[in-house]
Amino acid sequence: MILSSIVFLPLLFALLVAIWPKANTVRHLALGLSVIEFIVSLSLFKSFDASATGLQMVEKFMWIERFGIQYFMGIDGISLWLVLLTTFLTPIIILASWTSITERVKGFHICLFILQTAMLGTFLAMDAVFFYVFWELSLVPMYFMVGIWGGARRIYATVKFFIYTMAGSVLMLVAIIYMMYLTQEATGQMSASLLDFYQLQIPFVGGTFFSLQTLLFFAFALAFAIKVPAFPVHTWLPDAHVEAPTPGSVILAGVMLKMGTYGFMRWVIPLFPEASEYWAWLFMLIGTVGIIYGALVAMVQPDVKKLVAYSSVSHMGYILLGLFAFNAYGMGGGLYQMLNHGISTGALFILIGMIYERTHSREISKYGGLAGVLPIFTIFFFIITLSSIAVPMTNGFVGEFFILLGTYQSHPVFAYFAVSGVVLGAVYMLWMFKRVFFGEQGELVKDEHHPLHDLNAREITVLVPLVIMVFWMGLFPNHFLNFSKASIDHLVNNRSNYNLTIVQPGASEVTHAQGGN
Repeated sequence: MILSSIVFLPLLFALLVAIWPKANTVRHLALGLSVIEFIVSLSLFKSFDASATGLQMVEKFMWIERFGIQYFMGIDGISLWLVLLTTFLTPIIILASWTSITERVKGFHICLFILQTAMLGTFLAMDAVFFYVFWELSLVPMYFMVGIWGGARRIYATVKFFIYTMAGSVLMLVAIIYMMYLTQEATGQMSASLLDFYQLQIPFVGGTFFSLQTLLFFAFALAFAIKVPAFPVHTWLPDAHVEAPTPGSVILAGVMLKMGTYGFMRWVIPLFPEASEYWAWLFMLIGTVGIIYGALVAMVQPDVKKLVAYSSVSHMGYILLGLFAFNAYGMGGGLYQMLNHGISTGALFILIGMIYERTHSREISKYGGLAGVLPIFTIFFFIITLSSIAVPMTNGFVGEFFILLGTYQSHPVFAYFAVSGVVLGAVYMLWMFKRVFFGEQGELVKDEHHPLHDLNAREITVLVPLVIMVFWMGLFPNHFLNFSKASIDHLVNNRSNYNLTIVQPGASEVTHAQGGN
């Protein structure tokens, strides 16, 4: 029951926070509980077999028998690191929000723990309805985190975020229900199991949009593309990031966006292989346009937080590009870049939150000469900037290199255009860094009435684990890639007839039986 423990412990923690009588120690309690969750998640390594291609540590029983809906969880090399990324970032987020969240502190941590359960459940659920419950649950706590603790235009940003994500999710729900009926026609027993969905032979006709497989493909793909967010359905993201409190931005960029790219890997590509192959050019075009468009728009942003938000659009475009390359380099690099983006962009939002607490402004033009005043802060910001622009020996380089290599192998033209994003990324990030940290001191930096102070021990503690991950993932990528290699290779080599086995503890992989319980 390790997977259930990992998913539902945060719900228990949310209850403990809610009934905790001492308001002045709520943060300490939440931090301690989040560390416990991270330690529990590390126990996955004890039972995880990196050479297995199937689902491990499976927990499965019938939930709603009439409709074949199951409580069904499993983990493999695709979901392992996303689960650990979620549990790793949560205590960092809590420690980073120590002084920025000053009102309704208990409510904030309750929302954060509920959101953690929703994200973990999304990565581990192997039943379509069960997955959809977690997918939709994630909207609720994020809605409140932005709507209550956000900036001046928080209601506008929250409503826009909710409408965009709900619109895509409704189409996905319709597709899930239809596929449940398809399993009943194929097997005589209705099922929502993803493993049963993989066995379906869904008709596909190339050259027409109204092929059944194409319609189902786009119903799922739109929901996931909005969450990524892919161009042109990305416009909710900059508003949500700018108005969200710092911890909200970190969890949004660090984990929630990965729910979309994970959806493409777990659901779209293996469920609809012919449609994915036929429409790959469209999603590679969308990814490439997103890379260049996000970088160009980031370059002209006066608000440093909005600059980083548009950089997310650019970086997530790389992941989309890698996934639809349909080879081990592209897909492996895409998964690795999900982790890289969570670390690097999450760290950037934390750093921006730290300077915002001191100056209450994010306008780049009001800074300048910050390096002479905050040297420790400058060093951390520079390291994360190098990671963001994919400098060799940092984590960002590994992911982008594999993605571009995989894209070049499958569609060289897209690689030629996508590589320009590397240059543009260096331009807008280094130009921003120069304006903020060097040159003549701006009005916020030389304000004698509000002197700036460098990072304290708590803030350094927040940033050190992120910097360690930047170099660990950059210098020793095989420590991470080896755990996902078997699952990625299995997806690449069997994409046209994909299936997942269930790995029994202490036994070889067993083939899934359709309609089985």
